[in-house]
Amino acid sequence: MSPTIFRVKGYRFYFLSNEEKRIHVHVTCEDGEAKFWLKPILSLSVYHGLNRRKLNEIQKIVEEHRNEIIEAWQTHFSKR
Repeated sequence: MSPTIFRVKGYRFYFLSNEEKRIHVHVTCEDGEAKFWLKPILSLSVYHGLNRRKLNEIQKIVEEHRNEIIEAWQTHFSKR
């Protein structure tokens, strides 16, 4: 199961339900995908197929929605 948190500018932001406990978000689009850690600091974990411009754009979106992502994470994983 990989619940979508939201979609912005052609990017899908989501979680994978059976992953590690450290808060992070996956992002996918037609060009590739990325994973960002949200704690202790926001940082890029891995990516595939995305150029620097797209990674910067995604990181800004993650920063703008950080609290929403963390809240969605806590809600989703508290149900397990």
